[in-house]
Amino acid sequence: MYLTMNRFKVRTGQEEAFETVWKRRDSHLKSVPGFVSFHLMKGPEGEGHRLYASHTMWRSEADFLAWTRSEAFRAAHKGAGGHGDLYLGPPELEVFEAVQAITA
Repeated sequence: MYLTMNRFKVRTGQEEAFETVWKRRDSHLKSVPGFVSFHLMKGPEGEGHRLYASHTMWRSEADFLAWTRSEAFRAAHKGAGGHGDLYLGPPELEVFEAVQAITA
């Protein structure tokens, strides 16, 4: 498994608008080979912001990299720069490769 995570600092008072943008967008992920799951997580409040994280699970790093070069990726991110007023800075990308897995 391969996890990609973007962390967002959303300006205080813009949480509902941020969530609406994400819930209404077509991610195109379900049609992408190697896609496993996606979660948008709401975290704690900070000074002037609320932390959010998007987690996307992939079968492999190769699947993720293929997604970033795909037409589906471009379609999913079209217009993403139009919501800069919601954020305190750009998202922070973090990636992780599984070394152990325990499931229910």
